[in-house]
Amino acid sequence: MCGIAGIWGKSEQAPVRDMIVRQVHRGPDGTGVYVEKEQGVLGHVRLAIMDPLHGQQPIYNEDQSKVIVANGQVYNHEKLRRELVGEHRFGSTSDSETVLHLFEEQGLGTVQQLDGMFAFAVVENGELFLARDPIGIKPLYYGLHNQGQPDEVFYFASELKAIAAWTDEVREFPPGTFYYSGSGFQSYYSVPVNIPRNLPAEVHIQRVRRTMEEAVEKRLMSDVPLGAFLSGGLDSSIIAALARQHMDELHTFSVGIEGSRDLEAARRVARHIGSVHHEYSYTASEVLAVLPEIIYYLESFDQDLVRSAIPTYFCARMAAEYVKVILTGEGADELFAGYTYYKGIPNPDDLHRELHRSITSLHNVNLQRVDRMTMRHGIEGRVPFLDKKMIDLSQAIPPALKLRRSDDGQQVEKWVLRKAVEDLLPPDIIWRKKEQFDEGSGTVDMLETLIRSAAAGINPVAYRERYPEDHLRSAEECFYHKLMVESFPKSHVILKNVGRWQVV
Repeated sequence: MCGIAGIWGKSEQAPVRDMIVRQVHRGPDGTGVYVEKEQGVLGHVRLAIMDPLHGQQPIYNEDQSKVIVANGQVYNHEKLRRELVGEHRFGSTSDSETVLHLFEEQGLGTVQQLDGMFAFAVVENGELFLARDPIGIKPLYYGLHNQGQPDEVFYFASELKAIAAWTDEVREFPPGTFYYSGSGFQSYYSVPVNIPRNLPAEVHIQRVRRTMEEAVEKRLMSDVPLGAFLSGGLDSSIIAALARQHMDELHTFSVGIEGSRDLEAARRVARHIGSVHHEYSYTASEVLAVLPEIIYYLESFDQDLVRSAIPTYFCARMAAEYVKVILTGEGADELFAGYTYYKGIPNPDDLHRELHRSITSLHNVNLQRVDRMTMRHGIEGRVPFLDKKMIDLSQAIPPALKLRRSDDGQQVEKWVLRKAVEDLLPPDIIWRKKEQFDEGSGTVDMLETLIRSAAAGINPVAYRERYPEDHLRSAEECFYHKLMVESFPKSHVILKNVGRWQVV
């Protein structure tokens, strides 16, 4: 996990060095710059996860004709390395070096071979190659200065705040896409649109369990300490329980307000799986004090995203004292119909389509939250539920097995997932009713009074009229929006890229 930045079209170092400084929280373990004469500059800030001693970036190939800067983790890099070692001399055990040598062999086809979360840039023969992972787990943005002119310059960076200082037009780099300076943008992956398979429920249950075990195990790859967020809800509990089976000692982390449901449920899960558990109770005054910081790093004013970012911020801050890699449960609700609003979709085909849309929309909402809040504290977040095999499998499961009606007529969300892990956790955890992170942690209840007081000086009607293009939904969201505008000198560039939980 790191931060990358660069320009293409001129070899001026100042913009890239500035972008690196603005992303230094993403890489507290080192920085590096590469200059391609008269062509461009690459920059990197490093969070050392794989080969901490020898994996500094930029990384060069043997004759220094190609160079890479990368962010993320490639889980199949050891397999790829074994296939490449006969043709290449490796100077480290870094997965980023494996990607570079693979690019020497596969060129534009490299991304099709990678299993992981990533955003990386390669320079070769005076051309720039830039790519983002299939789901958009790792962030990437780009912008053009003097677009269409002979002196056009292409900018890219891991965060909006870095690139916004240098151009007025910034866009999110699409997930599952690569860019080659010689030919432009090209999509290489989209979430599969599978027709649900009419198989016995037990077959689907077994496949979910097997795929989840594999997804968690591959994400335990690390040369530094690894832990897991543990809210006490189903998704994080599954991840922690599966990880614990492979680890002699697993550190788990939970936060909330004093007496919250999440804290008690997480203690119960931690006792059951035998993890080394840590928890933190935050207060209203602490939340108010860090809200400007949360919104600055989150790069969003979306009400629901900010609410869920609050416990994530405190959990990441605590985890950073013990580990550098953290497993999280994001993605399960979108794969297995976990949110309450799914229950209001009566037609199975419509539900299937909505779940597909939800997965494709994760990159600039939930995944942005996890990335920004973990990277704010210099730790790497990994999301096993969003393994490509799990996504593909989930799209083949009938909606009726995800949102299943029980004998008493109640709809049970994520039924097939619950059945797949029944033996892992206590029944009250397996069948615990779904609560979003901000609800179970007590954050929503706290915010009602807190924001009413903090936003007392804002006239919501007048504020909405001032920013009609941002479709502000409430006084609370107006307050977050105001904090965001105050956080950035060129806030309009950031505001144009804010993802929304729902269509507004």
